[in-house]
Amino acid sequence: MVFNSSAVTHVGMVRKLNEDAFAERTDIGVWAVADGMGGHEAGEVASQTITSFINNLSSSEDFHEMVEAVNQCIQGANRHLVEQSAAYETQRVPGSTVVVLIIKGDRGAAVWAGDSRIYRRRDNQVHQLTRDHSHVQDLVDQHIIRAEDAESHPMANVITRAVGISEPLELDTNRFEILPGDQFLLCSDGLSRLASNDEIESIMANKDSGEVTQSLLHTALVRGAPDNVTLICVKERGEDEVTMVIDESTVVIKAQDLSHSETENSGDDLFENEESDQDLFEESDADETPYDKNDSAQASMDESNFDDDLFDEFDKDNSS
Repeated sequence: MVFNSSAVTHVGMVRKLNEDAFAERTDIGVWAVADGMGGHEAGEVASQTITSFINNLSSSEDFHEMVEAVNQCIQGANRHLVEQSAAYETQRVPGSTVVVLIIKGDRGAAVWAGDSRIYRRRDNQVHQLTRDHSHVQDLVDQHIIRAEDAESHPMANVITRAVGISEPLELDTNRFEILPGDQFLLCSDGLSRLASNDEIESIMANKDSGEVTQSLLHTALVRGAPDNVTLICVKERGEDEVTMVIDESTVVIKAQDLSHSETENSGDDLFENEESDQDLFEESDADETPYDKNDSAQASMDESNFDDDLFDEFDKDNSS
């Protein structure tokens, strides 16, 4: 199997600044979405720092080495941001969520911190491959609230992990097998909070990844898109498809639609068949400090940890 992708990012209908960012490394089988927070330029700095590190990532033929390389890459971005924040003149914390999809051979992995997600569509069903690092997800897991009530909860914006906030950074990893026909969607919560699993599955049924991303973006926009919206659709590449980048979006088009016959993609990798296993989460038992994504005005931070009194909330939804 050969995988291709289509990506799009949009400021949404309310924000003035797009603090999201994405990275497409089809050449090495790595895709990432980062949802910045902190307000003004802080969130943008954080998300773009993460994707810059991903864009400079070297390839490895070994799956486990590739997963470790992604982990170390994110840790490097975290250290860089923590060091920056100590001298951040506006005293706004440059933080970001991150979610990364890795495909190598017949195996895949999700690596993440925060509430950006990866979905997989298989056999006409969509499953979330990541678990939100959020206060409401903790409440759902403890059976205190129902999953369907999480988005309307007054603390729905509070996340418990983010890149750039403190060291050490705790990342979760989910390793799984890939079957022919599997499709993947990476997205920020600007989409996941507005579209249900059933709606995502229905739209992903379209074989054209470019149409998938545009349709999902349209869904968010017509529902008001109060947050930035970023998504990447990853699917098997058809023999007559090539990838082109136009402005901020990556689109997949038919080769016969090109004015030339060049259809090679230096990022082509072959992938084998496999069976599904999405239960291999590697989660840390470390205590998690909540960050309310709506509170963009933050005091200065200690380089290695948060002061519980000052940083009991971190909110990125009011960062414009």
